[in-house]
Amino acid sequence: MKNYEYIESALVHGGIYGDERTGAVNTPVYQTSTYMQDGLGKNRGYEYSRTGNPTREALESLIAELEGGRAGFAFASGMAATTAVLSLFQSGDKIVISSNVYGGTFRVLDKIFQRFGFQYAIADTTDLDAFEEALTPEVKAVLIESPANPLLTVTDISAIAKIAKRKGALLIVDNTFMTPYLQRPLEHGADIVLHSATKYLGGHSDLIAGLAVVKTKELAERLHFVQNATGGVLQPFDSFLLIRSIKTLSVRMDRHVRNAVELARFLREHKAVKAVYYPGLPDAQGYEINKRQAKSGGAMISFELHEDYDIRKFFEELKIIALAESLGGVESLVCHPASMTHASIPKEIREKVGITDGLIRLSVGIENVKDLSRDLQVAIERAKL
Repeated sequence: MKNYEYIESALVHGGIYGDERTGAVNTPVYQTSTYMQDGLGKNRGYEYSRTGNPTREALESLIAELEGGRAGFAFASGMAATTAVLSLFQSGDKIVISSNVYGGTFRVLDKIFQRFGFQYAIADTTDLDAFEEALTPEVKAVLIESPANPLLTVTDISAIAKIAKRKGALLIVDNTFMTPYLQRPLEHGADIVLHSATKYLGGHSDLIAGLAVVKTKELAERLHFVQNATGGVLQPFDSFLLIRSIKTLSVRMDRHVRNAVELARFLREHKAVKAVYYPGLPDAQGYEINKRQAKSGGAMISFELHEDYDIRKFFEELKIIALAESLGGVESLVCHPASMTHASIPKEIREKVGITDGLIRLSVGIENVKDLSRDLQVAIERAKL
């Protein structure tokens, strides 16, 4: 029986907490590849660290508890986690993805899995009627992000889950942007949750990791087989670092979100800004849906400047906010999706879904928000043509 009921406590004490043998409050780093056995067919629960490692197991137990799932799995990257989940399916199957997802997700489907006869289709998951029409008999899964990368499009997870279930398809939700602290997709009907744990769960831009959580025993058995067979597991020390980082997730996310709300308002009121995409603003697309299924609008903002501003100059003039790939670290990062995170998506598809060459994506960090707003203000002023 757990002694807590709130997620803030689960972040610190959840999963396999500490070390029973020594009383250490932190799970040790079991830096070993193999384990001595007591005899043929007699082991102490571990045989080989690709199959199971106590440090990784503590992390996997923790993320399963935080997401409210049956089992968790830790991988060497977010894309390794995505690839393992997609490996649950077979040639002839089809997956429907939402119209703006991370470019790496699109790439692995388009360039890798299609070669093996696994098909995909893109659908607007904010249009429930159109989405239902896309679920033809060969569709075995739906993969969505909410809010989506990079336009922060909000999808009604519960509604999509009901349609997917009725059509016999699994629902996979990439919860990277929100984390289980802000949103728990399994509670809204999802079957599998994915995380690029490199981002907010890691939180310090110092590790690469991926996590998956499944809802049922049957999915747990299947995904464990894939994880063990393909071998893209997270190493013990990175598992330890990720457990450590998750302990501070709530205090970090509270600051991230508070800063993001203030910067979103600042950008929306700025005369140089043509559009702001942030689900925490009351007039944003999907605001009410997001409010229903998530604790807040998160800490990612996308925006566009008017045509008489040079975005190259804008990026060059930023002094605190770094131009870099990735997101979710304590430092603020900015990127150009069309040429960076979503460059692998063909231009015609990018433009069709609204990922324009002028779109800027901002990952809001935990710095003093006045420094961040001043950095944006100066860079915008100097970008004027």
